[in-house]
Order: sequence, then C-alpha cells, then structure tokens
Amino acid sequence: MKLKTNDNVKILSGKDRGKTGKIIQVFSAEGKIVVEGVNKIKRHLKAKGQGQSQKGQVLELSAPIPASRVALICPKCSQPIRVGYKTEAGVKKRVCRKCKEYVD
Repeated sequence: MKLKTNDNVKILSGKDRGKTGKIIQVFSAEGKIVVEGVNKIKRHLKAKGQGQSQKGQVLELSAPIPASRVALICPKCSQPIRVGYKTEAGVKKRVCRKCKEYVD
C-alpha cells in the first residue's frame, strides 16, 4: 500500500469529500485506512457495574474507509498527488509525481 500512518490525505469522494486529515491506522490486507475526523460513527456503551456505577455513554469514532477514496498530500507542493517509486542505492522511496520530490 502506498499510504502510511501519519500521512496527510485529502478525501476524494463520499460524504466527507474535500476534507483533509491525518492517517491514524492502516489495514493493508483489506485496503482500508482510518483518517482522523473523517467518516464519524457513533457507538453506544451500556451502563456497567453494581447498581450501574459506570454510566452509559455515546462514543464517536472514525470508521475505516477504502484507500482508493483518498489522495496523499505532498509535503513540498501541498497538492493531492499520486505516488510513484524510485529505487536509490537499493532503497525504495516514495516520490511525488507532480514535483518529483521525495515524500518520505
């Protein structure tokens, strides 16, 4: 997968189109990522404990989205880009396809 944790990305489609955020988690086997503040869902927690000592609550979480729905934002040119690769001295590095600078 061409995206990594802590990359800044722009959402290309869906209800959050146009938003930007940082990748929190990557699920490469499923091809999905979790972006901070995007694709919010609510989960309800029941009250627990003797005499319900802990109150119930509503948690707001970010759900995974397909990685194909986002574009990496180049740190140099600040535009959404496609990622290329260059091998230099046996090390594979990610490259911006617009400004030809290294992303990592």
